[in-house]
Amino acid sequence: MSTAPKPAFATTTSGARLPILSLPQGELLTLNVHEVPSVKSTLGPGTSVQLLRLDPEAGRWVVMVTLAPGAEVPIHYHTGTAEVYTLRGKWIYKEYPDQPQTAGSYLFEPGGSVHTLTVPEENTEDTVMLVMVTGANVNFSEDGRFHSVIDAVSLQYLLGKFAQDQGIKLRYIGAAGAGFAETE
Repeated sequence: MSTAPKPAFATTTSGARLPILSLPQGELLTLNVHEVPSVKSTLGPGTSVQLLRLDPEAGRWVVMVTLAPGAEVPIHYHTGTAEVYTLRGKWIYKEYPDQPQTAGSYLFEPGGSVHTLTVPEENTEDTVMLVMVTGANVNFSEDGRFHSVIDAVSLQYLLGKFAQDQGIKLRYIGAAGAGFAETE
């Protein structure tokens, strides 16, 4: 038996019927990042992740990433798009050192792009980014060998495992229409 919401005619707050069908929504799907625990990541030293949204079926994930000065994310290839909004600090792609991303920067990355994210060691604060990805990051070692794949499915497994190892319970927005989800 399906628990998916069924389309119904939308109404105004006074009850007047609108000429459109919508999916009923019983609550706003909202999280406060100040209440979302950070999970220490194995992407590299000084890296932590706050899971906000995860939709393995659509291959979409949204995370808040905090990187300490000197932290680095291995060279990776994007199978889909990525959008990065820098909230605090500064970071660069080694391949584009003359285009630093600083607080207030919004970066769109098309599928097929390849780069190595690094946070300058001279930063005086952690760098914080909101990262929205469709698809996967295919990671490589510096010598060009395949390292790993990070996508919504592997992220669900890895963050769940890291959270369990760290004694943290995660609550995040799940797949479309499914509402909230939690780790074990």
